[in-house]
Amino acid sequence: MALIGKASPEDMNLHPIRYQWAYDLYNQAVRNTWFPHEIALKEDIQDWEKMTDDERHAVKFLMAFFNPAELIVNRSIALGIYPYLKSPEAHLYLAKQMWEEANHCVGFEYVLETFPFFDRDKIFNLHLDVPSMQAKEKFINTYMARMTDEKLDISTVEGKKDFIRNLVATNIVMEGIWFYSGFMVALSFRQRNILRNFGSMINWVLRDESLHLKFGMNLVHNILEENGELLTEDFANEIRNLVIEGVDLETTYNKDLFPNGILGLNAEYVNQYVQYVADRRLEELGLPKHYGSTNPAKWMGTATDVYELVNFFESQNTSYEVDVHSSTNKPAATVATPSQSSLPGSE
Repeated sequence: MALIGKASPEDMNLHPIRYQWAYDLYNQAVRNTWFPHEIALKEDIQDWEKMTDDERHAVKFLMAFFNPAELIVNRSIALGIYPYLKSPEAHLYLAKQMWEEANHCVGFEYVLETFPFFDRDKIFNLHLDVPSMQAKEKFINTYMARMTDEKLDISTVEGKKDFIRNLVATNIVMEGIWFYSGFMVALSFRQRNILRNFGSMINWVLRDESLHLKFGMNLVHNILEENGELLTEDFANEIRNLVIEGVDLETTYNKDLFPNGILGLNAEYVNQYVQYVADRRLEELGLPKHYGSTNPAKWMGTATDVYELVNFFESQNTSYEVDVHSSTNKPAATVATPSQSSLPGSE
């Protein structure tokens, strides 16, 4: 059974498991389960009262993007990824991922409803009014729309390319670059010892998204291994340019996020981090770096660890895991990854 193909009612036999990495990631995701209301925000509300207008703008702007963005990713998975995979173990993981995206949305709803935002309705609708946010959403929806076209034939080379395009746009660009950019900004407040509990929630979201990214990368490489006809120089360049376009959209967005800059953080700083992360994603796809930027936020090296998150404060444990087999916690399992087929141009 091939990994990519139109899902059918017969694709229901989990054993023998062919893509063990997908099953392992599902089990890891289950152990990582968390709920937004476990996080107390009282101290963060006290911090909010002391923050500057520009700092508050940055938090509101992030919430305005992340709140609908989680549902956009969920929709892209449901309409553009799940229906075109035949692996039951992949379906298991995607079902958990869709729940996680919904949980993230509820998490941001919790923050929006708890913080003293007097312009809450405006924040909810900001993504419909700000051109830089609209451009990002249009970018994602353009690739996702192809997956709902009745004429799409996933068995053809062009159909498989459409799948990869949508997967890269959603998983690599949106979850693997745009979200990481936002995470860095949100966690930068905790680096200054404010909004620490909000930072705890972001850590949990980040841990989930790190697994989402690993799953997506594994999907790309497995599909390339099974479909050698996709390994062309032209398609490699197209994917590379897709990622670069995503970075350009994020650069414009960050100018709106930081019209004036705040203590220790401005658009230039964040965009350097975006370029650094984009180079990492290109390398993970088997493509050469494009920007050559260094990481200006080296403290994010710990925060973005997939399996171990440092407990930065005592009131919450950001690294707990749910053991589905007993009441005691146990270490994270090592997740096996497939051998990687690089797109042409990686040398």
